[in-house]
Amino acid sequence: MPGDALQAEAELYSTMELAQQLQASDVGTGTLEALAKAVDLLCRAYPVVPAVTLRDRTQKRLAQVTRLLSGRITLDQHRELLVITGWLTALLGCVRYDLGEREEAETARQAAYEMGRQVVHGELMGWAHEMSAWFALVEGRYEEVVTAARQGQALAGQSSAQVQLTLQEARGLARIGDRREADKALSRGADILAKLPIPENPDHHFVFDHAKWVFYAATAYTWLEDNDRAEEHTLETIQIHTRPDGTSNAPMRVADAHIDLGIVHARRGDLDAAVDQGMAAFDIERKSLTDLVNRAGDLDRVLRQRYRRKTLAKEFHERYTTARRALDTRRHELLD
Repeated sequence: MPGDALQAEAELYSTMELAQQLQASDVGTGTLEALAKAVDLLCRAYPVVPAVTLRDRTQKRLAQVTRLLSGRITLDQHRELLVITGWLTALLGCVRYDLGEREEAETARQAAYEMGRQVVHGELMGWAHEMSAWFALVEGRYEEVVTAARQGQALAGQSSAQVQLTLQEARGLARIGDRREADKALSRGADILAKLPIPENPDHHFVFDHAKWVFYAATAYTWLEDNDRAEEHTLETIQIHTRPDGTSNAPMRVADAHIDLGIVHARRGDLDAAVDQGMAAFDIERKSLTDLVNRAGDLDRVLRQRYRRKTLAKEFHERYTTARRALDTRRHELLD
């Protein structure tokens, strides 16, 4: 489980052997292997670990790697450490964006791209472009989503980054209403994904699998107002990520799926079901309030357009505006 991954990462760094290696002036093979494992564990913790916890842990590891980069190392070791630093920096950028730390997230994204460029690491550069597409999507800059996604695809090679970039392209196209090109991008992403090996750890943030494709497609179909396919994919997303005890192993995805399902119900005239789904999204504990408020705004607009005078629609609007104010307050606190 992702939460266990964070504990495993902590135990990895608690060993005396690794502590001694990190203090040495030379970087041994064991150190590089341990660092690569630590990055993997941190990326696997992303779906469920609180963003503040993951941000602080990632910054701590980055500081350790930075010290190693200033030591006596070979060119090959320098390259490996830059790749490790690039992945950590990309992860940090994602977490900072979840926390509403927009400028810091963009700085980290640019740094991750630069490290990928220095070592000619196409997938890392691709993920940096994906972050740019994601930021633009949340902020409503939909043409920029498509541009960033296509630029990243040209660099990423046949990889998880290329699949996610293709799906981000599809979502950007869906937002601007280009059904034909969005469908083509969704199909292209599925074709690329089919050629990749099944991932050993699909919970890794920089790994794309079938479950993530279903999730991305659900939102694209919702924005395209393809209600039947949207419902099919949202229900599958919720089913995939719901454990037997009712908890979720991907709360952010499940919350978004509830929003999408709420929009579908609203369009079909079922106000009760629409609001139930919207409230369910708010009840899920998730790391990114920024994304939740953005998606809840989609449902709120549909409800206000169709059911403005209805009590249930007003109740959801109040819940949404409360969350939006909380997000704005946190942003202002970060700026002060």
